[in-house]
Amino acid sequence: MKNVKGIVLAGGAGSRLYPLTFGTSKQLLPVYDKPMIYYPIASLLYAGIKEILIISSPKDLPRYKDLLNNGSHLGVNIQYAEQQAPNGIAEAFLIGDKFISEDNVCLILGDNIFHGNKFEIYLKDAFKNLNKGFSTIFGYKVSNPEEFGVIETDNNGEILNIIEKPSHTESNLIVSGMYFYTNDVVEIAKTLKPSNRNELEISDINNIYLKLNNLKLIRLSSDFYWSDTGTYDSLISASQYFQNIEKSTGNKYGCVEEIVYNLGYINKNQFLSNIENLKNSSYGRYLFNQIK
Repeated sequence: MKNVKGIVLAGGAGSRLYPLTFGTSKQLLPVYDKPMIYYPIASLLYAGIKEILIISSPKDLPRYKDLLNNGSHLGVNIQYAEQQAPNGIAEAFLIGDKFISEDNVCLILGDNIFHGNKFEIYLKDAFKNLNKGFSTIFGYKVSNPEEFGVIETDNNGEILNIIEKPSHTESNLIVSGMYFYTNDVVEIAKTLKPSNRNELEISDINNIYLKLNNLKLIRLSSDFYWSDTGTYDSLISASQYFQNIEKSTGNKYGCVEEIVYNLGYINKNQFLSNIENLKNSSYGRYLFNQIK
């Protein structure tokens, strides 16, 4: 059974959020009470992935290093790599070639948030697929499919094709921004040619796996929460969503410090050390209340 490594792609100009992103990386903007990038990292941690590569621009990468360091304080290994220009999602596998090495890989976009009771089940199913030699994408129904990679299916719900940002489509099922791939994704990425947008498209990789009959689709249920937080409205909506969860349950979501503590990656003393500087915030006070 191959190991699974994680990549968080936190590049791009964040132009949909100008002028908010003139001075900072989009994935460092707040979603409620934590940096946006905490949520995709949390998704990888929930999947049991402990080796993580963060890819961002040369300008923004030092900010992520300041935030997360090498991950040792969280009991994980975090590495960094530069994406010189926004050349497409699929370029992550070329940049992360040496990091991935002989392992399988989960790529998650730095502005994608996943939350729901079934998340653990979905992740386990993706791992089962990998162990059988299949890659996995996660489908989600949206009202604006033309802004994403759209999944077209037959009458039996089987994938026919995946089209990147079509001008017209009758399908509202899109590919969300988390992908589990077998190790050969690196070699597949090396064969890609830039699209009309001059990007290496993730949809091209998915279609290659589809033609090889090696692509599985996991449909996220309608009561599952997924957000691409790359616009003003989605950024506010995501913040309100997690604020409401805390108000109704008393629990926060996506706190990486709490997650690794509960997973046993760090002990109580390490946890206390991690949250010492947070004690003046409500976020920090919440974490102090989680001490067992």
